[in-house]
Amino acid sequence: MRAELKNFQHEQYYFRLRLGFTALVVLVLFGTLAFRFSYLQIKQFNHYQTLAEKNRISLVPIVPNRGLILDRNGVILAHNFFVYTLEITPSKIKDIEATIAEVSKLVEVSSLDRKRFNKLREESRNFESVPIRTHLNEVEAASFAVNHYRFPGVEIKSRLYRHYPLGKLGAHIVGYIGRINDKDLLSLEQDGVLSNYKGSDHVGKSGVEQFYESQLHGTTGFQQVETDADGRAVRVLTSNAPVPGDNLILSVDSKLQEIAETAFGERRGALVAINPKTGEVLSYVSQPTFDPNLFVDGIDVDNWKLLNESLDKPLINRPIRGVYPPGSTFKPFVAMAGLESDKRIPPFAIQDAGYFSLPNSTHRYRDWKPGGHGLVDMQRAITISCDTFFYGLALELGIDRLTGFVRHFGFGDKTGIDIQGENGGLLPTPDWKMRRFKQPWYQGETVIVGIGQGYTLTTPMQLAYATATLANDGVAMRPHLVTHIQKAITNESQAIPLIAQDRIPLKPENIAIVKQGMLDVTLPGGTAASVGANAGYSIAAKTGTAQVIGIKQNAKYNADTIDERHRDHALFIAYAPAEDPTIALAVIVENGGHGGSAAGPIARKVMDYYLLGKLPTPDAKTEDKKAAVKPADGTGVSITTSQPAPEEELHD
Repeated sequence: MRAELKNFQHEQYYFRLRLGFTALVVLVLFGTLAFRFSYLQIKQFNHYQTLAEKNRISLVPIVPNRGLILDRNGVILAHNFFVYTLEITPSKIKDIEATIAEVSKLVEVSSLDRKRFNKLREESRNFESVPIRTHLNEVEAASFAVNHYRFPGVEIKSRLYRHYPLGKLGAHIVGYIGRINDKDLLSLEQDGVLSNYKGSDHVGKSGVEQFYESQLHGTTGFQQVETDADGRAVRVLTSNAPVPGDNLILSVDSKLQEIAETAFGERRGALVAINPKTGEVLSYVSQPTFDPNLFVDGIDVDNWKLLNESLDKPLINRPIRGVYPPGSTFKPFVAMAGLESDKRIPPFAIQDAGYFSLPNSTHRYRDWKPGGHGLVDMQRAITISCDTFFYGLALELGIDRLTGFVRHFGFGDKTGIDIQGENGGLLPTPDWKMRRFKQPWYQGETVIVGIGQGYTLTTPMQLAYATATLANDGVAMRPHLVTHIQKAITNESQAIPLIAQDRIPLKPENIAIVKQGMLDVTLPGGTAASVGANAGYSIAAKTGTAQVIGIKQNAKYNADTIDERHRDHALFIAYAPAEDPTIALAVIVENGGHGGSAAGPIARKVMDYYLLGKLPTPDAKTEDKKAAVKPADGTGVSITTSQPAPEEELHD
């Protein structure tokens, strides 16, 4: 059999061809690789160096200390301290409930802690850590630290904790901070300050904590930290220290605040006291109140339900949010409108028969005193609170002229106080009524506006502001709670400028008439004689009673037959010393009845301490609860006061 001969020359040719092709492919691949290496290492060097540095270096925000809040005497109202917190990052844990159960074997986790955690978890992003326990002691922190390896996604952190040492006292002034939610993030982003909140969990939610958030928060610092492959910090490369927030010095005296709040007892209401010369708010009360410490880490469901569903509405900031008919406290300003417009030129007087009727009408608008007051001029009309006098004056002024004038005293507009959420109240006009009710304005509605009833609504802040403006002879100073902003590092103090918001050109002789009428209110024969008795200083005031529900014409008001929350509000405005006022205030006691006996004694205690340094006596407090006085205006209202008042006082 013939052996097959191989064509070595042919095979060698194809072998060399394959070898050359393979070498070319290898050369191309190595060339591509070399090109890619050179591109990455030369052309893209800066880019990848930055990425590598990011893997190696973490930028850690350093949260600044929040500024302190102090009263005018240096008493701390809000401060910070560091606490250990045990926190869970939900995105790193599969079974959160099982993890909490295991953690609770090392660190006590109460049902309240669980409720708060669940609430905060709903409000937070999944990748953010959420506190499950705060205020760990050193033993608890050490116990968990030893077992930390068993709980990925659970860690101990040291956080700044906001604390309000006086608790409920002045809560509506100071406000509180709370955890940042989506609404807050949107607001911070719109304000262009979101980057300054890296690492921050809280923001001001109400009071001066909210209004002065930008000053209190400070500037966030950063650290460049080198980390290993497991993400653990190895060393700090660079550090940019945070700038602490500024401190706020308030105009409020915490002792005066305590006296004012205590004076209310269990009653609901509000008080605002202002220095008429500067606009400084001296006391600011909203009763009932609440403990702002409940909100710092997120209020639990039970406490939130208790506060939010309470019929007493403790969360409402009554001085700026509560709106009430001003009642007879409106009369001095109506009187000033009549004098300045020359509708009432002294010695003008009326013969009060106890009622007022519109022309060509048989309908009667009753005075509080059946049978009337006899001959009444402007000054006496204020002193004895003659309704009939102001019915007629309001009608002659007309609603547009009346509301246009009293608006200069702050009625119907926000006062501009440094707390967010202020209500502007309501000064009714024909245009407003047409827009609101699609109805024309009637003369009878003008008549009752003259005594502070009808559609007219005001806030306690507006009443205090108006009283301060009158006391200051028509110069309206912007009310403010913060007097100085103090730099935390340099301790340099910056005063808040005093701003005159309006200068009403009032004639001195007209001011004198109204002021004398108000001074006589606290003298024998006035509607608040007991408030001015043995004061040691002169008090100009005006009492008021504002209806909550209407009663039929000529029907007798009997508080005993009316639900407590439907009874009349008690109002009282005053300034002192009358000859050179340094304090002006407004008090409202909800459903309290008569201003002179329910609201007046509260004002007296505040003025006694502010002007004389006099503290309320235990006996006076006891009498407040025990003594009942004869009903005002024949209404049968039973109210309390520190001393019984004669019958002629018991009206507004």
